[in-house]
Amino acid sequence: MPATRLRHHCRVTENADSATVRQWEEALGAVLGAAAKRVDRAMDDGASVLAASAEHWPAVSRALLALTDRTLAGLWERGWRPADLARLVRRDLTPVHQALLVDLVAAQGRRHAPAALDRRWLEQLRELAAEVWWPADQEYLAGFAERHRLDRFALATAALELLALLARLPVIAPVGPVPGAAPVQHRAQLPVPGEPRMLSRIRALLAKAESTEFPQEAEALTGKAQQLMAQHSIDEALLAAGQAGPAGAGVPGAVRIGVENPYEGPKAMLLDAVAAANRCRVVWAKEFSFCTVIGFDSDLDAVELLYTSLLVQATAAMQQAGSRQHLDGASRTRAFRQSFLVSYAARIRERLTEATEQTTREAAAGRHLRPDGTAEQLVPDARLLPALAAREEAVDTTTDRMFPKLTSQRVRVSDGEGWAAGRAAADRAALHGRARVEGRRK
Repeated sequence: MPATRLRHHCRVTENADSATVRQWEEALGAVLGAAAKRVDRAMDDGASVLAASAEHWPAVSRALLALTDRTLAGLWERGWRPADLARLVRRDLTPVHQALLVDLVAAQGRRHAPAALDRRWLEQLRELAAEVWWPADQEYLAGFAERHRLDRFALATAALELLALLARLPVIAPVGPVPGAAPVQHRAQLPVPGEPRMLSRIRALLAKAESTEFPQEAEALTGKAQQLMAQHSIDEALLAAGQAGPAGAGVPGAVRIGVENPYEGPKAMLLDAVAAANRCRVVWAKEFSFCTVIGFDSDLDAVELLYTSLLVQATAAMQQAGSRQHLDGASRTRAFRQSFLVSYAARIRERLTEATEQTTREAAAGRHLRPDGTAEQLVPDARLLPALAAREEAVDTTTDRMFPKLTSQRVRVSDGEGWAAGRAAADRAALHGRARVEGRRK
């Protein structure tokens, strides 16, 4: 094709795609602007227009990817991350919407090289298995429809429903850099020699604690994992104290961890107990089913690892405790389990507090725990306690800056038997942590 004809063809295609993007925008605007009782009608009308022609379907496919590219870029700027969106879609919509979101995230991610994404962003993309599997954008919707056995109208409806959910999301506090905003450091801020070995050892201990059938063994394994976490945090603090200038001061970061029904209140309490033991703070956004954890990078890794393991152990213990009934035969299982988990979290908090304080005292006296679990005696470092205090103050300051208005929430305990069973289970799980439940905090 001659160059002049090629340029003309590109302009025609671009204009056609722009017109189709406007069709998507008009259909979405009608849905968002419709009265509650007319939303379904607006959805049907918009999907009918978009799906009316098989010949037009490739342009509809390209236009959807172009529109969601801008939509997702705007959400990243407003503080959202891929895992946050996936969590909400999983909670409020269907597996089809979830699969659609993952594909759209993968498509939007093509504009950024991996080096432009921070470590946790890359981890989220891997966990979602977000990848571009379609050969060309005009073939995406046809391929998706074939994979999920949908007709054009059903798929256009699902896409509009997803876009409507995304369009209603507000600005939230960011927990990391926007893709492409700045060069990304993929290692911890202040990497400690041997860190990969330490984290590998911690993961192995927690995996064994989750799989063992013997409570005493789970207690010993989880307790040892927490000791290693505490030692790693101390090593980080001392390394930071030896750095001059901004590198020595360090800057806390943040992650978001999903906390979903059922029993999201007690789960948030458990997360707060683990976070406080690892010198982090927690703010709960109940309406979005996540908690924001603020702390230094290695401490955030420890919180994610330990909370996930403890939740597995707590759920297994709760299910083993079985169901409960009132004397009249009515179920009281939910009240029992709610009280069980509240008590579990409270007792874990006590034990974690004790363990953290013990590890800190020993470190201040020069006792150092190696990644293999053995101890060595070093010369006491007078910088340790001031360094830990400075890091805790930095975390508090960052939390207050990110969330200047926090409220407290009470979690009700209505089943004494559940409370006693949860406390006993926490004794068997054995850990350590100190805290108060913050913010939506708890």
